Amino acid sequence: MSFPDLSLWAPVVLTLVATGGFAGVLAGLFGVGGGAIFVPVLYHTFIGLKVDPSIAMHLSIGTSLAIIVPTSLRSLAAHRLHDAVDTKLLREWVIAVPAGVVAGALIAAASSAGELKVIFAGIAFVLGLKMIIGRLPLNFGTDLPGLLGRSIAGFVIGLLSSLMGIGGGVLNNTFMSAYGRSMHQAVATSSGVGVLIAIPGLIAYAVVGWGDPRLPPFSLGDISLTAALACAPAALLTAPFGARLAHRLTRRQLELGFGLFLLSVALQFVWGLV
Repeated sequence: MSFPDLSLWAPVVLTLVATGGFAGVLAGLFGVGGGAIFVPVLYHTFIGLKVDPSIAMHLSIGTSLAIIVPTSLRSLAAHRLHDAVDTKLLREWVIAVPAGVVAGALIAAASSAGELKVIFAGIAFVLGLKMIIGRLPLNFGTDLPGLLGRSIAGFVIGLLSSLMGIGGGVLNNTFMSAYGRSMHQAVATSSGVGVLIAIPGLIAYAVVGWGDPRLPPFSLGDISLTAALACAPAALLTAPFGARLAHRLTRRQLELGFGLFLLSVALQFVWGLV
C-alpha cells in the first residue's frame, strides 16, 4: 500500500509528537505507559493514512507497546528516586507478566479489529468507574495475596495489557490498591510493570504480524516504526514531569483524575463502534 500525499505528514507528525508529550506526562503521573491515549490516536491516524482497517487496531496496539518501552523505563527511574517502587513484587513477576503478554498477543492476532475495540473500551470503562467510585467496591485485604495469587494476577495483568496496548498501570494500580497498598506505591510500581509488559510485547507483536502484506511501509510486524519514532522522544522527555506531579497530589486526586481519563477513552472507542 502507499501513503497519501506527503503534504499530509506534517500535521500527522506534529499530532504524534504532541500525543507523545501528553502521554509521557500521564506515564509519570499515573504510572502508566501512555497506551490508553496512544492507541485511539494511533488508530485514527492510521485510518486517515489509509491503512487497512482490518489491521489498524492491531498496528495501533503493537506500536503503542513499542512506544511504552522508553517511556516506562524513564518513568521507573523517576519513581525510584522517591523510593516508592515495590521491587520485590516486580522480581516475582519477571516470568508471570511476560507470559501473559505473549498470550495476549496471540489472542490479538486471532481477533478482529472490532473485537479488540470492544476489549479495550470494556476494560477501560470498568477500571475508570472503579477509580471514580473509590476503594469500597474492591477491598480484598490489607496486603497482597501469596505467591500463587500474585503470579496469577501478574499473568492476567500482562494478558489484558497486551490486548489493550497499555503499560499495565490501569490494572496494577487497581490490584495493589484493592489489597491495601497506597496509591502512590501502586503508581510507582506500575512504571516497572510497564517495563515487564512493553519489552516482551514489542517482540511478540513484531513476530505475530511479521510478513503481513497489508502493513504500511516501515513496519516491523504490527509495529509502525514511523509512528513510534515520532511519539517516543516527546514521551521520554515529559515522563519525569508527571512523576514529580504524582508525589504532590493526594490519593483521591489521583484516583479521580485517572478514572475520568479512562472513562473518556472508553466512550471514545464506543462512539467509534456505533
